Amino acid sequence: MSLGRTHSVGLNAFEAKPVEVQANVGQGLPSFAIGGNVDASLREGRDRIRAAISNSGFTFPDLKVTVNLSPATMPKRGSAHDLAIAVAILAARDQVSPVKLSSTVMLGELALDGGIRPVAGVLPAVIEARNAGFARAVVPLATVAEASLVSGIEVGGARTLGEVVRWLAGSFVLDTVDENAVPPPVAAVADMVDVVGQAQARHALEIAAAGSHHVLMTGPPGIGKTMLARRLPGILPPLDDEESLEVTAIHSIAGVLSPGSPLVSAPPFIDPHHTTTTTALLGGGTGMARPGAVSLAHRGVLFLDECAEMGPKVLDSLRQPVEEGVVKVPRRDGVAVYPARFQLILAANPCPCAPTRDVQCICSAVVRRRYLGKLSGPLMDRVDIRVRMDPPGNVALATETGESSADIRARVTAARGAAAERWREFGWRTNAEVPGPALRRRFRLPPKVVRPVDLSLREGRLTARGADRALRLAWTLTDLAGGAVPTETEVAQALLYRDRGSYR
Repeated sequence: MSLGRTHSVGLNAFEAKPVEVQANVGQGLPSFAIGGNVDASLREGRDRIRAAISNSGFTFPDLKVTVNLSPATMPKRGSAHDLAIAVAILAARDQVSPVKLSSTVMLGELALDGGIRPVAGVLPAVIEARNAGFARAVVPLATVAEASLVSGIEVGGARTLGEVVRWLAGSFVLDTVDENAVPPPVAAVADMVDVVGQAQARHALEIAAAGSHHVLMTGPPGIGKTMLARRLPGILPPLDDEESLEVTAIHSIAGVLSPGSPLVSAPPFIDPHHTTTTTALLGGGTGMARPGAVSLAHRGVLFLDECAEMGPKVLDSLRQPVEEGVVKVPRRDGVAVYPARFQLILAANPCPCAPTRDVQCICSAVVRRRYLGKLSGPLMDRVDIRVRMDPPGNVALATETGESSADIRARVTAARGAAAERWREFGWRTNAEVPGPALRRRFRLPPKVVRPVDLSLREGRLTARGADRALRLAWTLTDLAGGAVPTETEVAQALLYRDRGSYR
């Protein structure tokens, strides 16, 4: 046989596609070429693959070796195709059994000694292999726990190229567990009981958690804005199976999964520094963009502390993902589209000098307006809840006891369950995902109930987008109260939470 075929999976942003690897060994001057719209790391793989084959006890052909990765129109990048290419070359020289090759995908980077090293994106690649009808997947042993999260496909982990060849011959069984993997220690979850005072802000975060709404907290430094935000994941319900796989797939592409415990089952909490760039926030890189902070926070929380210190362009770049739940990043090889359905939590001081009390402020009115003016109107129109936090009194610090996260999470879970049941047939999970037209038509409220919204629209204090968001917030307030349909009271309360005066 002079032609060998194996299969791999290529990733373009969040999209995975099967790749057929064809290796032809023919007459001609000794050479090794890899084609099929490949990047530099794949072209460099020729030396890795040649050395890995030789050092594994096999013979690399001293002939003209041509490898093609099909479809050739699809850009291919990274080192995950190394293993499939090496096996295809060995198959072309009849050095491996071809029986299992047509129903198996192979993923992994080859070391010079023939070892198989882990690669990013194994989970979405194995999911696509299963969906494409493949029966088996061979992955690096270090990522076998991640790949095993996918049901409906046989997964085996290999340490070396030699193990894969012996497995193809039927004389070796691939591992399904990496015995050397050490699960990370379970991180302690901060509890809301630690927060003293700030009843209004605590209740605002409970409402936000129940409907997946966005929040802005303003107040002097040391008042508890960051403390509250870091406890928000503790009152969120755990991710369901579908959400866990989706979030884990994004983290797999980014290469930030824990080897010992790859499944992301809790809502992620991402808090980039206030000096972060637009690229780090949305995603970027050469060729095809990698996931950024907004995608890593998918189905979780994106916390921007000291947001008024961030650049206006960086903040305004959040408009699209906040509105649409996806982020689209154009790059040389195409537009990368990643899920980005997150809760945005903003925290800011009221002015640059940030005194403990307003009477101590030395900033002029113009400086104060300019400071929070970085939060543009279009961005703030997408923020549902705005809370102004004031210092608690000495008595509150000494006597008040906060409610635990477990008690709050029980109410949040019940409210989310009510919303999920209501929107189930439409595919929406939370109130924040409901489109405005659906609220105004299919779930239209009586004129008397929406009267506060109509009044605000007539007076120019509310935009059409803001009206939709106020209605979503009213549904969340109703769910927390155990009601069936919002009343005028819930609509009026929702408008109060959107009051601009609470942060300027």
